[in-house]
Amino acid sequence: MRVVFMGSPRFAVPSLEYLVSSGYELAAVYTQPDSIGGRGRSLAASPVKEAASALGLTVVQPQSLKAPGAVEQLAGFKPDVIVVAAFGQLLPKPVLELPRWGCLNVHPSLLPKFRGASPVAAAILAGDGFSGVSIILLDEGMDSGSVLGRAQLPIADIDTTASLGEKLSIVGAGLLGEVLVGWMGGELSPQPQDEARATYCKPIAKDDGEIDWQLSAIEIWRRVRAFYPWPGCFTRWRGKTLKIIEAAPLTAVTPAKAGEVVALDSGGFGIGSGEGVLDILRVQLAGKQALSAAEFLRGQRDFIGAVLPSS
Repeated sequence: MRVVFMGSPRFAVPSLEYLVSSGYELAAVYTQPDSIGGRGRSLAASPVKEAASALGLTVVQPQSLKAPGAVEQLAGFKPDVIVVAAFGQLLPKPVLELPRWGCLNVHPSLLPKFRGASPVAAAILAGDGFSGVSIILLDEGMDSGSVLGRAQLPIADIDTTASLGEKLSIVGAGLLGEVLVGWMGGELSPQPQDEARATYCKPIAKDDGEIDWQLSAIEIWRRVRAFYPWPGCFTRWRGKTLKIIEAAPLTAVTPAKAGEVVALDSGGFGIGSGEGVLDILRVQLAGKQALSAAEFLRGQRDFIGAVLPSS
């Protein structure tokens, strides 16, 4: 069984490692081209490229699978199946038709809910109690292919996109193992998705992290978790960016208008919202290290009483 794997972020790594440890023949690993990032603005490899290189696998980084010669190069690897996990490119029809067993996609949501680019964050933003992983047989649509398997996972109140995504990546690798055996053994029948129940989530932009204090404390709390680690939730204080790294909505009534900073009995501070007060647990002022709320107040004694702007 020759497999071509396509993936880029950390979410995809456990699925790649599963395929290798289970004895599948990895003909090639496709991942996104190296990107420029970090303070040094240097080229950085994707987590999948780093993992594949450490495993001694052949790595291919096409700008586009629609480029001249891309399909021919892929065909040269003679894949029996292509496994995709957050690759970052839509697969054109000639690629979809190439492998005998099709192209299987490991998607971190309970499809047809949250098709698109940011399903893990979308589940947290929606306040869902559960998320999960679906493995689908890819077609030309956006995450619209027939489902071969699903696995459900509860969302904890402390989960962020980082922590929930890590959990889902492990669940996805295990589900991939079950689906591959069942699919190639003729034990699974693809189940079409219910289009009437389909929802979509858009890519997250950096500006999405700026806090609108007119929202409720619960909505802002979900955003703090959903936008961690990127782009992060932030507000403005004296012309500088103040990141809200960790927070929780207060259950007790603490009067405060939207954006107003109030002292709390814990020694920290809360910020008023359109409904309720958000207990701020950890923050980071631009150019400074991350601090607990109490530590931050010791260096910013006039912060209590300030009114922070809404986005």
